[in-house]
This record gives sequence, structure tokens and C-alpha cells, in this order.
Amino acid sequence: MSSLVTSHAQSSQGWGCDLANSYEGREQESTGTWQVQEAKARFSELLETSLRDGPQVVTRRGVETAVIVPYAEWQRIKKPRYRNVKEWLLAPEARTDDLVPERLDWELGSPPRFD
Repeated sequence: MSSLVTSHAQSSQGWGCDLANSYEGREQESTGTWQVQEAKARFSELLETSLRDGPQVVTRRGVETAVIVPYAEWQRIKKPRYRNVKEWLLAPEARTDDLVPERLDWELGSPPRFD
């Protein structure tokens, strides 16, 4: 029963590792927020709360900096969904969001005419 601290930036990197999506079924209220000073002073309580209530966010100067999650949950989250690119390409999920080009802002000029 241990917990792991992960930086906010690392939580969404990799082959489908997404900490936020793994907790989408749980209520938002269960995620606690701790200032770094409070987290340092009450670290044991922070770990126990993480094990009991789920991820705990640590902020520094009001900016979300790290998340403490139970170690077993971290192992599940960081496990890649696909072992290689072939499995990713053959997966049934749609991946079209990456393929759609950005639309031009028509306020910069008038739209093209097709007469």
C-alpha cells in the first residue's frame, strides 16, 4: 500500500496513459487539493487520504504541480494500452482527431467563391 507522486505534465504522456480519464467514473469531489507546504507538513495524512479517497492534487503557488495516487493505480494507468504502433493502428477506436486539419479563420478575409 504505497503511493506515487507524478508531475502534472507526465500524467498524460505515453501510449494512452491518462490519469484524468482513469478517474472519470468517480466524483470530482473525491480529489483533494493540498498546498505544497501543507502536503510537506502532513505527508502521512496525504498518503492515507490518497489510498482512501483517490488522487490528491498538490499545488505550488496556486498552480497544480503534482498528483499523488495509490501505487497500484499508477501501475494500471501507466501500462500502455498498445504494445506497438501496429496494435495502435489496428485498434477499433477512432483516431480521426489527429488527422483533421485546422480550419482557417474566415474573419481574416472573405470566403472563396465557387462560381
